[in-house]
Amino acid sequence: MSTPSSTHQQNILATAISRHIWETKYRYLDDEGNGDQSIEDTWMRVAHALAGVEIQDSATWQQRFFDILRDFRFLPGGRILAGAGTGKQVTLFNCFVMGTIEDSLDGIFDALKQGALTMQQGGGIGYDFSSLRPAGLPAHHVGGIASGPVSFMRIWDSMCATLLSTGARRGAMMACLRCDHPDIETFVDAKRDARELRHFNLSILVTDDFMRAVHEDDDWPLVFPLAAGEFTGDTVVMRQWSGQRQEVACRVLKTIKARSLWDRIMRATYDYAEPGVLFIDIINRRNNLGYCEVISATNPCGEIPLPPYGACDLGSINLGQFIKQPFSKNAHLDNEALIETVRIATRLLDNVIDLSLFPLPAQQTRAQQTRRIGLGITGLADALIMLGHRYGDPQSLKQAGNIMRDVCHNAYRSSIDLAKEKGAFPLLDKTKYLKQPFIQSLPEDIRQGIAQHGIRNSHLTAIAPAGTISLLANNISSGVEPVFSFQHHRKILEANGEYRSYSLEDAAWRLWQAQQREAPLPEHFVDITTLSPEDHINMEAALLPYVDNAISKTINVPRDYPFEKFLSLYQIAYDKKLKGCTTFRENPVTGAILTTNANPETASHCCNIEREAD
Repeated sequence: MSTPSSTHQQNILATAISRHIWETKYRYLDDEGNGDQSIEDTWMRVAHALAGVEIQDSATWQQRFFDILRDFRFLPGGRILAGAGTGKQVTLFNCFVMGTIEDSLDGIFDALKQGALTMQQGGGIGYDFSSLRPAGLPAHHVGGIASGPVSFMRIWDSMCATLLSTGARRGAMMACLRCDHPDIETFVDAKRDARELRHFNLSILVTDDFMRAVHEDDDWPLVFPLAAGEFTGDTVVMRQWSGQRQEVACRVLKTIKARSLWDRIMRATYDYAEPGVLFIDIINRRNNLGYCEVISATNPCGEIPLPPYGACDLGSINLGQFIKQPFSKNAHLDNEALIETVRIATRLLDNVIDLSLFPLPAQQTRAQQTRRIGLGITGLADALIMLGHRYGDPQSLKQAGNIMRDVCHNAYRSSIDLAKEKGAFPLLDKTKYLKQPFIQSLPEDIRQGIAQHGIRNSHLTAIAPAGTISLLANNISSGVEPVFSFQHHRKILEANGEYRSYSLEDAAWRLWQAQQREAPLPEHFVDITTLSPEDHINMEAALLPYVDNAISKTINVPRDYPFEKFLSLYQIAYDKKLKGCTTFRENPVTGAILTTNANPETASHCCNIEREAD
């Protein structure tokens, strides 16, 4: 491998934080110090490994892959950057949703073992704990009393802390629970104690029926499926429960007011930023594979709703690298280059499925049956600033939507071309697939292409937080979030388990300073302190029509935002058909990772870069 000069290396990794991220998370060196001597070596290692999947023209695809990786035009998920071409026994998938947890001690600890094996290879994990009986219910087989799903979450939390107790990368986990599970109130309040479940993100699976009950101030039954052969004189209702494709009989164990539970959820997330909400019926209605799978969990940051043993194969296009003549009257997006990058990146991510190892055979089977990928964008806020748009304004929403439309439609067209060349994903049923709502929203040429040739990947677009890889790319704005602050401090976990504070400057701000020097910042240079929560929601809604998986997005809420107004945010998100909603309001429970120079107490939301599974 080549070894460019240290000056050249510093020009690419232009910030101290980017150099630190590369050296501690993505640089590969063997025991003798051989390997990546530069970031370009890392890009070539990844390009060479993924091109090796190609049966023909491997050298051509290696160069094309390298060209989109070069200068951070395309940022593959962190597991790809860290693992591809190293020979390590690791997965290249960032995250997984694990299998349904069987409601028995054997089943619980089998699931714990599977989670440990997955995290050992570097994958974050998501679970739906709704299959576990609530606290206080008899455990008939052993003559005991169940302790409930939250008690078992603590075991997973300890496993994560123990397994990854050293190093600069922490395990990422998502715990989900249905809104009608009898332990939902315990789950809602679980993280009020700052010591509880710190390795988990928590999300509630909220149904349409629950939202209707909240709106109408109805009673809300908390239920759990009847065991096989169990007879009861209690009220029984039918529910499509977690892990089941058909409705099952459930015993009503308690009845509460829906609005009371909703207010409790809202108060918890207002006070300490968790739990988040997943609108699970919307997720399943909009699932391209709704004809053959039921989803009840997501990966740790929520951008990929997945069935049991599903995996997320992620990558983000760095929009800042496609802006020509930034800050000028002629500033524009190089759409031709963007589309070409989309098409190559789609192939690169598809090759990951064939190259990667999998912690569990069931994960490999599911990935190869569906060939899901999640191609997204990062640097959106910086790109809008370079184009002269204020984040959240109508013109910015239109621009962002147009960009995501081009990413989505060209990814689909590329996947159809891949199906012609390599075959469609095995679970494709053209007739049923073409009837799915998202597919029906696509242009006619794409639908005709699927009908004629099939499609290589069941899903193609997702927008991840991209926090770590955006820091690697010289601190571009992450994912579709607005700029946090143009100058701020960030605490990064070091290999010795201690945090080190870095001073960061936003990439667009840094470019403006280099070009304009002392000129005052234009009004469209906005950060989270000047945006309303509605600006966040509107941006996510503008992108949603072109995202077949989901969007990881945090709605930042000012500390003094009234609770009465906060209550309406989740209703607005539901009305706009968002697949979920996560908010962050500065609070005393969640620790500070990002701090502005002016306010050292400001904190990030729960998915900091140690917990996003980079």
